[in-house]
This record gives sequence, structure tokens and C-alpha cells, in this order.
Amino acid sequence: MPVLSPEEAMTTNDPTSSIGAIAYEATIAELQAAMESGAISAEVLTMACLARIEALNRAGPCLNAVIEVSPSALETAIALDTERDARGPRSPLHGIPILLKDNIDTLDDTATTAGSLALLGSRPAAEATVAARLRAAGAVILGKANMSEWANFRSTSSSSGWSARGGQARNPHVLARSPCGSSSGSAIAVAASMCVAAIGTETDGSISCPSALCGVVGIKPTVGLTSRAGVIPISFTQDTVGPHARCVADAATVLGIIAGPDPRDPATAAAAGHVRPDYRTCLQADALRGARIGVLRSDRFAGFGRHVERALAAAVTAMAEAGAHIVDPVKLPEELLAFSEAELTVLLYEFKATLNRYLAERIPDPHAATPAPRSLAELIAFNEQHAERELFFFGQELLLQAAAVGDLDDPAYQQALASSRDEARKALDTVLYEQQLDALIAPATGLAWPIDLIGGDRYLGGSSSLPARAGYPMVTVPAGMAFGLPVGINFIGGAWSEPMLIRLAYAFEQATRFRQPPAYRERIVGDD
Repeated sequence: MPVLSPEEAMTTNDPTSSIGAIAYEATIAELQAAMESGAISAEVLTMACLARIEALNRAGPCLNAVIEVSPSALETAIALDTERDARGPRSPLHGIPILLKDNIDTLDDTATTAGSLALLGSRPAAEATVAARLRAAGAVILGKANMSEWANFRSTSSSSGWSARGGQARNPHVLARSPCGSSSGSAIAVAASMCVAAIGTETDGSISCPSALCGVVGIKPTVGLTSRAGVIPISFTQDTVGPHARCVADAATVLGIIAGPDPRDPATAAAAGHVRPDYRTCLQADALRGARIGVLRSDRFAGFGRHVERALAAAVTAMAEAGAHIVDPVKLPEELLAFSEAELTVLLYEFKATLNRYLAERIPDPHAATPAPRSLAELIAFNEQHAERELFFFGQELLLQAAAVGDLDDPAYQQALASSRDEARKALDTVLYEQQLDALIAPATGLAWPIDLIGGDRYLGGSSSLPARAGYPMVTVPAGMAFGLPVGINFIGGAWSEPMLIRLAYAFEQATRFRQPPAYRERIVGDD
């Protein structure tokens, strides 16, 4: 393995070269081995990622995946190299460059804004627990990834991947197609090898959908396995934080670092008896042998198109050939598989309550030209005052709806919560138990649709809503290509079933190797 100098790292961007492959397509384990041998360093790896961002983010294909790069990232990497030489690595993430979604609070030289101009006038009161755990593990925080502004909970006609700060993020496989959201930049950056891994958040589909459309792995943990403290909120019953990576092994490695109880987030208390200190122990290539996999079927999924159906059929065949017992079909009530009025009601009430609390705790910047909003009402007013930049493409209908609801003791909220969360849990628990299933699988969503800032997303739905409403985990894995666009499938399980889902997803990945690096095409394959 050739030694890569810092100078070479800043100029080498060919992912097909031997050096480029080390810097851009290597796994965390391969990079750690290279750093241990002296073939590469955290400094060189960080410089290579920064060069990659420079070449692809605002130049070249203009992916708009990264909002802001940390000026101290390289200094951090150099210090971590010195520490490795003196005492060895802190963890499997020592020296590994990682991007954070722009709704994850940091107390460094980058802002945390949920993509909104409104929060540039204040800073977080404390660092997010997941960010602090990554730093303690020796990860290099490269900066903030672009996202759908306010985690796609602002408008009913938004374009996924757009934020006022970051602009419109683009799918690295076909640039005119949507990357989905809201963790758009996190998935794009991983796919395009701007970082080794990234952190996203999900309320309903925001890790899964970008992972599927950008052709990477995403883990959406059980609500409470990872801390939401210091994460700009939507819903305390559905929000969760998880990794994006180019392979299951890397996603599992990151999950082991960020998971676990946190006094700042009461929901994580239940994780004490379920968290694994190292999810790499779940990486078993033969895990499909003897596993019972249920294929979730729905009329809603038929709208994803025949190419997605073919990919799902190929995935089912691959699992059967690997020794899995396939239960097909598995049916659940159709109304439980879609984003519902009850779920929307829950999100509106919880968003209002939690965002008001979050905004009130941020520290104002005394030098800001415009005071940052301290409440949802002030945020709405800010957007109206800056409509030419914030509301030019689409509005803030969801913010207005949230502002109009009552408090959390409102019977309408309590009834919606019981209908949305409790019914979803009962349905999933029952089907998994009665059919003795290790997991369900389903297509994650349809193919990436054309970006349309005026008309908004042409989203066909997905399979994320049922586990989202239940607060249960899901692992998204590449499952093929169509027209140069990735297809993804979801492995869905019961509460705290991450070890099983990681085993199954890893075995599927190893058996199929469906993931392809992005080609940065201007149009879909076959569109001449």
C-alpha cells in the first residue's frame, strides 16, 4: 500500500486509483489498518476528504451535500495522529472523518441551524450527546451536512434536500433526481465519499429514504437507543439518530459508538438492558441461514414500479439461496403502512412543544444583525420577514399548523398518540410473534424522482411509516439499480432488534454486493 502524503491527498481525487480507493472507498477497518501500518494518517485522510468536498460540493457536479466545513478539522486530525503514536487509538473511529447533519448541536467552529437562516443568530447551549461521543471516540468531525430545512417539517410541498443555507442537494447517481430527505446531505456525502460515515436523524423515513435513493446503508435505531439530546427536535416519540455508511460493517461500527443511555434524554433509560458496546460482533455472513424473513406486501408498494418489484424479487431469491425461510406474503392493515392523520397530529403537537423548549434554550448572538427566534411563533415571523430567501420556493404550512395546536394534555393529542404509536406497535409485535419472524423486508421507496423546486416532491411513499410510528428499528441496504438509480430495501424488526437486523442486513449485503459508487450522470441511463 503506497504512502499518501498530505500534498497528494489535496490533489488526488480519482476513486479508481489505488490511493483514491484507500481514501474514498475503503471501509473503517481498512482505514484503521492503513493508519496502524503508517500507510496513511488521520491528517492525510482528512485532507483527502476535504479535497473531495472541494471538488464535488460546490464545483464539479455541485452536490450541495455539505453546508459547512469545520476549520479545525485538520488540526483535530493532526492531534489525533500524535495521540495514536503515543498511546494508540481510542476506538475504531480514531481519526475517521465524519459529517453531522445540520440539526445536531456542536460547540465548535460550525453553526447548527437545521438548514435555516433563522438560527444563524444564536448558538446551542450544549453539544449534542452523539457529537460528544464521536469526539470522545476520536472521530474527526468534518462539519455539517445539508438537509431538508427543519427536517422536512416546514411545508407540505417542499423539495427534499433543499435548505436556505445549503441550497438544493443533488442525487450523486443522477444529478437531476432527488436525494430524498431529510438527511439528504448525510447520505449524499457518504455515497460520494466526502466522508467515511455520516450521522442522520429520522422521524419518518429521513434516514431510510436518502439511504435508499443514494445507494448507501442507513440504520434507523429503536427510539431511545441513541440520545436525541442536542438534536433539533420534531417528535420525542419518533425522533432517532443513526448512521449512514457505505457498508453495514461501517454503520454498525458507528452505531456502537453513539448508542447508549444518556441522562439528558429520558427515553434512553430503557436502552441500558439492550445496547451493545460493539455491534461489529453482529457481522455474520451466514446469518440468513435458517432465518425467517417475512416479505411485507402492500398495494401501496405497487406504485413504486416494476423495476423496484424486480429488485425486491431478486433480493428475496438471494435470501432464499442463502438459506433463509421466506414467508411471503405478510399482510398488515393498509392504513398502518402510510403516513396518517393521527401521525401528523402527534408530530404537530410534539414539534410545537419541543421546538419551543429547544429555541428558548439557545444562546443569542449579541452581534447578530437579526435576533434569532426564541419560539415557533417567532420562527414563523422570521420566515415571513425573510420570505425572499426562506419562502421563495415553498411555504411553511406545517409550521403554521403546529402553531395552531394546543398543549400536550389536549385529548386530541392523546387520542392520536394511542392510534398512531400503540396500534403500530401492536401490529408489528403481533405479526413478528405469530409468524415467528426474525424480520420483515419491504422496498424502501420507489426510484428517485426529478427535482422540482416549484412543484415539490413527487414522493410515492415508502415502508418507513409503520416502524416510525412504533419507534422500532430499521436497516436500509442497497438492493440493485434501475436506470442508473439505486433501489433499497428495509429490514424491519421489533423493539431493540438491532443486533438481528444488522446480522441479516450484513449477510444480505455480503451475498449480493449490490451497492455501486455514484456515476454523477446528468440523466438516467437510457434517456438519450
